[in-house]
Amino acid sequence: MPTSASPADRVLVALDVSSLDEADALLRRLDGILTGCKIGSQLFTAAGPAAIETARKRGFRVFLDLKYHDIPNTVGAAVREATRLGVFMLNIHASGGLAMARAAAEAATKAAGEFAMPRPLCLGVTVLTSLDRRALQREVGVPTSVESHVLHLAALAREAGLDGCVASPQEISPLRLAMGARWVIVTPGIRPAEPVRMPDRSPLLQKDDQVRIATPRRALAAGADYLVVGRPVSAAKDPAAAAAAIVAELGAP
Repeated sequence: MPTSASPADRVLVALDVSSLDEADALLRRLDGILTGCKIGSQLFTAAGPAAIETARKRGFRVFLDLKYHDIPNTVGAAVREATRLGVFMLNIHASGGLAMARAAAEAATKAAGEFAMPRPLCLGVTVLTSLDRRALQREVGVPTSVESHVLHLAALAREAGLDGCVASPQEISPLRLAMGARWVIVTPGIRPAEPVRMPDRSPLLQKDDQVRIATPRRALAAGADYLVVGRPVSAAKDPAAAAAAIVAELGAP
């Protein structure tokens, strides 16, 4: 990612809503404030590729967050279709293994040429922000620390030809040190320093179901390239003001 990218380009609003109309309304309110969005399983299941088309028509770059995890052939075919739809970034589960990750990277390159589209950035999801060390060990069966496992999966993703990874704010610094400046780091679990007000005037919970979180400014300072921000914007009483406040926080000296 260019180091000259503006704060507005680094923040991706998560369109975790249940209908295309809701997504379009949110994007309309954020037009001119942010330039990118994340489309995940909820909206894509509800609206399909039309969600990507709607966002792109409004001038937003799309991070397709479907976390593909299947046999290599199936993942490669899915990445081919995502590239055809014009997303600028997509992800797979790095825990799917080297062959699966390599199939994704190769499919993106091939499809970009086939459809005359820019090749999307391909990321490996490391450890979900909803997991802490106890859950990783007891429930997933990984005996190492979260940080060690994140670094292991990131190294595997790079070996496979992926461009970066998705990781919580807590792993940004060690990832940047281990993977270098060109490795793209996308970070969810972003919570503003100031509490967000919900429409019912109650404060938005700072953690929700994510346990490894940070403020936008702290994540950017640690070395993140993109910040995925969901409920602090989408659930705010004034999403435009909430997004503008995050951008201002990132741009403050």
